[in-house]
Amino acid sequence: MKIKEIIEATNAKVLKEIDEELEVRISTDTRTIQTGDFYLPLKGASFDGEKFIEQALEKGAVGAFCTQHGGTLQVENTLEAYLKLANYRRRKLNFTVVAITGSSGKTTTKELIASTLESKYKTFKTPLNHNNEIGFCQTIFETPDDTEVLVLEMGMRGLGEIELLSKYAEPDITVISNVGTAHIGRLGSRENIARAKCEIVKHQRGNIFIAHNDNLIKQTIEFSGEKIFYSINDVEILEKGTNYSKFKYKNNIYELNVGGDYNIENTLSAINCGEKLGLNTDEICSGLKNYKPIEKRWEAVNANGYEIINDSYNANPESMRAFIDTIFELYKNYIVILGDMGELGENEIKYHKELGDYIQTKGMKVFTVGELSKNILPALHFDTVEDVSEYIKNNISKDKKIFLKASRSMKFERIIELLSNY
Repeated sequence: MKIKEIIEATNAKVLKEIDEELEVRISTDTRTIQTGDFYLPLKGASFDGEKFIEQALEKGAVGAFCTQHGGTLQVENTLEAYLKLANYRRRKLNFTVVAITGSSGKTTTKELIASTLESKYKTFKTPLNHNNEIGFCQTIFETPDDTEVLVLEMGMRGLGEIELLSKYAEPDITVISNVGTAHIGRLGSRENIARAKCEIVKHQRGNIFIAHNDNLIKQTIEFSGEKIFYSINDVEILEKGTNYSKFKYKNNIYELNVGGDYNIENTLSAINCGEKLGLNTDEICSGLKNYKPIEKRWEAVNANGYEIINDSYNANPESMRAFIDTIFELYKNYIVILGDMGELGENEIKYHKELGDYIQTKGMKVFTVGELSKNILPALHFDTVEDVSEYIKNNISKDKKIFLKASRSMKFERIIELLSNY
C-alpha cells in the first residue's frame, strides 16, 4: 500500500514527514520485519509493540504507527488501524468473500468450500486457524492481488467478536456450520452462542446465508436475504468407507475422500456455496475430490508401526459424538483415546459424564486421559499422555488402529511422538 492510502484508510495524524507515494508492506513483528516495511505495533495483555518502534526503525522500517509518540503516524488504536487497513485492501481488490463460523467443523467447512471453489476461481483461504481479528488482517494482507474468492474462517470467544470481523470483512456469502456447546463456559447457553454466531450477517453485503438446519439458528438469525439450510437428512448415502463417502444430494451424486456423516454434512455447505457462485455439478464434484483433511483433523499417521487417526485439534460434546459415531460405524479393530474437553464452564463435569453415557449406548470401550475425562465412564483412565503411551507400548498390538480426540490443550500429538520414538 502507498503511504497516502494508509493515511486515508486510518485517518492517521502525520507526526514525521514521509513520502506519501512510497509503497510499503505492513509488518506487526519486529522479528521478521524487512527493510522498507511500515511497522504497526499491536498491544496485548502481556506485550506492547510500541516499545519496539525504535528497534523496527533500526531494522529498516521506513515508519511506524503509534498512539502517543515516537512513530510516524498517530492513531487512537493500532488494532483498529490494522482492521481499517485490511478493510481498505478488501474493498480495493473487491474479491468475493465467503465467511464461515460455527461451534465445530468451521475449519473443515472452510477447507471443503475452498477446495470446491478452486475448481473455478482463483481462491485464497484463512491459513491454519488465523480466525481472530489479527489473523483476519494477516489473511487479508497475504491474499494475492489476483484472488477472485477469499474464504474466511471466523472464530469467537464471546459476543461482539464475530460482528467485529463481519464489519471489516463485509462478507458476500455467510455460513454457520452449527451451534453447539463450544465456549458455553464463556457464553452461558446455546442461545447466547447462537446470537454470537449469527452476528456474522451484521455487516454482510451479499444476500446469501447458508447454515446447518437448526431451529435455534432459524429463530436467531436476522437476515433479509436468501437463507439456505441443510442437514444430513437431506442426503441419500450410497457408499461409506473409512476414507470414502458417496452420496446423493439434490439429485446429484458426489464423492468425498473422507468418511463420516459429519464430513458429508459439512460438504453440503460447500455444494450450496458452489452453486450460488455459479459452479456446475462437474466443477463441484472435481473440487470435492481434491479435498484433503488438514493436520490434526482426521489425520492418518504411522507411529513406529501403530496406525493412528489424530483428530485432536479441538473437542466439544458435539464433535466428540460425531467422532464416536464414525468410528463405531466404520471400524472394527480399534482403540479410542479421549482427553479433556475445554471451555465448557461450570457444567464441564456433566458434559463429560453425558459423553460417557453416550459411549455406553454404543457398547464401546475407551481410554481417557486428563482430569476432566475421569468422568467419562466406564473407561481405562490415565493421568498423563506419557502414562497412556507407555500402556500402549506394553499392551496394545500394532494391528489395532488408534484414534485420538481431545482439546488442543491436552497436546495429544505427544502420544504420537512417544510411540514414534520408543
